[in-house]
Amino acid sequence: MAKITLSNLRHSYYPNPSKPEDYALKEIDLEWDDGGAYALLGPSGCGKSTLLNIISGLLVPSEGKILFDEQDVTAEPPDRRNIAQVFQFPVIYDTMSVYDNLAFPLRNRGVDAARVDARVREIAEMLDVTAMLDTKAAGLSPDNKQKISMGRGLVRDDVNVVMFDEPLTVIDPHLKWKLRSKLKELHQRVRRTMIYVTHDQTEALTFADQVVVMQDGEVVQIGTPVELFERPQHTFVGHFIGSPGMNLLPCEVRDGGAFFEGSAVPLEGAVRPGEGAAQIGVRPEFVSLGATGLPARVARVADVGRHSVVDAVTGGVSVKAIVEGPVPEQGAEVHLAFKPEQTRVYRDGWLATEAGR
Repeated sequence: MAKITLSNLRHSYYPNPSKPEDYALKEIDLEWDDGGAYALLGPSGCGKSTLLNIISGLLVPSEGKILFDEQDVTAEPPDRRNIAQVFQFPVIYDTMSVYDNLAFPLRNRGVDAARVDARVREIAEMLDVTAMLDTKAAGLSPDNKQKISMGRGLVRDDVNVVMFDEPLTVIDPHLKWKLRSKLKELHQRVRRTMIYVTHDQTEALTFADQVVVMQDGEVVQIGTPVELFERPQHTFVGHFIGSPGMNLLPCEVRDGGAFFEGSAVPLEGAVRPGEGAAQIGVRPEFVSLGATGLPARVARVADVGRHSVVDAVTGGVSVKAIVEGPVPEQGAEVHLAFKPEQTRVYRDGWLATEAGR
């Protein structure tokens, strides 16, 4: 296992990059502790796979360093980094049994037969596949094939990091929750450094202790799932994480406060001085309907089972509220109240209010 440090990292696929837009990865500085569970989360094209390939040694960064336990491995090839990877499509040998698939990485490194057998059975027990050790891999279901692929990554005890690149994309939705739970359980048992790359917020938030949210080659926030949800540092995080995403209302900032359509909106704290387009950000979970607040008209109501999502329009802006219990009818006049400690101002996308009141 290893502590992983990315220092002043940038990468461009152009031979002579000259401007920020030429870089697939903007400057990144990260430190991942030994034994932690981490996720790289963002939409397609945000730089997740580029960063993963740099960590694994498949790409040499244009600038910066990669360190494993303070040792510079930037120029080291993949086979010198002791990394295990689990890909989107299971990498297993169909003609081999489950046992032989799990044993292959160890046999390939000359591990003695007794140790191979003990390790294979240990991993099989963790994965709940002991009963199928003698089964040919070709006959396995897709989720069990991916389990074996995960097992091949975990069977070695000398790896510095196990990296998962969109491992559940091709798995049926009703089976994903099983594999997500199993992966979390495996991490808690083996305590290896694990990095999980995905565009799916549910996968990232349920697996990782720390999530790195990326947009356009840039890290916009690093935090726990609770931190990302409750205090987004950027409007992209508020939009990308949560369903529905964070509401944004254009506002005027003066005297340290925010005003929408002339009405003062209570905030978590004072707005920091600065220039740029200002928006009030508040999640639907922290919007309520009542007798006071911003006047609005209900545009639509969606019943999603456990609660309803009320979409109301105020000042020409759509604002969503998550409501439990009875809801107003379409066209009804309502008032929208925002929970002050969860309401903040963003300037040019970045958080601009002080924490606390």
